[in-house]
Amino acid sequence: MVYTGKNPITESHGQEQYFLEVMMWINMCVCLPLTILIIYCVSYMMQRSQVPVIYYTNLLLSNLIRICIMIVWIIRVESSMSGMIYHLCVMVGLYFKVCIALERCFFITLPLLDCLRRTRSSVLVCVLVWAFCIVSVPLAIVLDELGHLIIYAALPGLLFMFCLARTFRALPAATSVPTQEKRRCLGILILLFFKYFVLIIPIISIFNERLFFHINWIFFLLCPFVDLVLCLFMRQGRIDRLLACLCSSV
Repeated sequence: MVYTGKNPITESHGQEQYFLEVMMWINMCVCLPLTILIIYCVSYMMQRSQVPVIYYTNLLLSNLIRICIMIVWIIRVESSMSGMIYHLCVMVGLYFKVCIALERCFFITLPLLDCLRRTRSSVLVCVLVWAFCIVSVPLAIVLDELGHLIIYAALPGLLFMFCLARTFRALPAATSVPTQEKRRCLGILILLFFKYFVLIIPIISIFNERLFFHINWIFFLLCPFVDLVLCLFMRQGRIDRLLACLCSSV
């Protein structure tokens, strides 16, 4: 996760600049209103559903801030603060995906352990995630310790793998959980798992600056769309039908 402190549009030229502008305009015109709409819908659902969706809401809020930063870049504002906030929100979104994965994993493997599902506990977790990222990410950038950002981004990979493997093994024994809910939890974990390892590729490509620029921004600018699709799937349960074949033996 390379930090240059500069506007990525003004740092690019030719087709690269055109591609970034088009992607950012799509995010602003399509993803921005959809994100606001889904945040409203998810907030309303929190009052009616037993499953806490506060982690989903914070994930969407981090995406909303990222899109606002894109507006700053589009109008050619040069500010190192905008890049810092953007990378901060990327890290916040990553850790809220970890919270979602852990909550789904515990729902299957330890249904009596509902610490991540209680409103008070989930609010505390959200505060801790924001506090950790607000302190650690800018500090690493200011001190030019970008290696720390790579470590912060790589650690969740172990949790994603653990949650997916542990949940898959525990599905047959989770007789108290409806089959439809099992499929939904497994589908969410699979999507989060693959999305994480798609996002981690740009960080690994730090050693090739040219390759890093292309892959990094392609996936970073597509992430808000993927998060919207994920939230819609979780709300409507479409993952169940897409992944029913994977769970037919459960």
